[in-house]
Amino acid sequence: MIYPLVRELADDGFSVRLTCRVLKFSPQGYYRWLKRPVPARDYENAYLTNALVGAHRKDPAFGYRFLSDELERKGMATGERRVWRLCSQAGLWASFVKKPRSSKKPGPPVHGDLVLRKFSATRANQLWFTDITEHPTKNGKLYMCSLEDAFSGRIVGYSIGPRMTSGLALCALQNAITLRRPEGTICHSDRGSQFRSGAFTRTLKNNGLRGSMGRVAAAGDNARIESFHSLLQNNVLDSKKWESQEELRIAIVTWIEKTYHRRRRKRSLGKMTPVEYEAAHEVLDKELLVA
Repeated sequence: MIYPLVRELADDGFSVRLTCRVLKFSPQGYYRWLKRPVPARDYENAYLTNALVGAHRKDPAFGYRFLSDELERKGMATGERRVWRLCSQAGLWASFVKKPRSSKKPGPPVHGDLVLRKFSATRANQLWFTDITEHPTKNGKLYMCSLEDAFSGRIVGYSIGPRMTSGLALCALQNAITLRRPEGTICHSDRGSQFRSGAFTRTLKNNGLRGSMGRVAAAGDNARIESFHSLLQNNVLDSKKWESQEELRIAIVTWIEKTYHRRRRKRSLGKMTPVEYEAAHEVLDKELLVA
C-alpha cells in the first residue's frame, strides 16, 4: 500500500496530483483511501482475530476448527480456511503430543471381540469403550479409568485415583451403570488385568452388559477411547506441571464436564456437543413415539 507515502508527501507540501502522476495511479483512488484508510477486509480480519484471541485465551487447547465453531456460535460465521490463516498469523494453535506406548504384555481375553473396529453406534448405550490413562504429579501418579459412549462421545462414567487397580475400573463402570441404566450394552476394553478381574466381569454380567476385548498387539481395536485420552492429554495433562494429585483431579473433572461435554463441538455430531447431541435425539425419539 503506497497511499500513506502520498499522504506524507502531501504533508510536506508536495502536490497530490503530481505525486499520483509520478507513482502512476489516480488521485481519486488516493482520496477514496483517505476517507477510509483501512480496507473493509482488513477491518473484518482484525475484528475476527480479536474474537479468536479471546476464545483461545478462554480455552488455549482449542485449535482453529473449534475456534471456528466458537465464532459461528457467536454469530460471526466465516470459512475455516480464513480462520486457519488468521490463527496462523496470530500464533493461535493447540499443541499435540503422542501418548507413550506401554511395554506390558496383555493377558488372556475373558471376552471375544464383539466390536471388530466398528467404532460407531446408532443409539445411546449401545456401545461403550473403556481404558485407563495416567499422568505424573509432584506427589505421585494419578490414574483415570473412563467409559465413552460411541453414539455421542459422552464420557458416561469415570473414576480417578492414585493406584491403577481393578477397583478403579470397577468404580468407573458402576458410575456409568448408575448414570445410564443400560440394557444389553457392549463394553469394549483392552486385555488389561483391571478389565479381566472377576469383580469387573461379574458386574458386567449382573447388569446385563456384554464384555468385549480387542486382539493382542492391536492398539487400533480400542482407538475410540484412546482418541479421547489423547485429547485429555493435550488439553489437560500436558498443559502444565501439576503440584498435586488433587489439583490434577479437579482439572480433569472440570475439563470433562465443562469443556468436553458442553463446549467442544464435533463435526461427526453435526457441530453439536455430546450433551446437545443426546438431548436432540431424546426429543426426536419422543416425537416419534407420539407420532
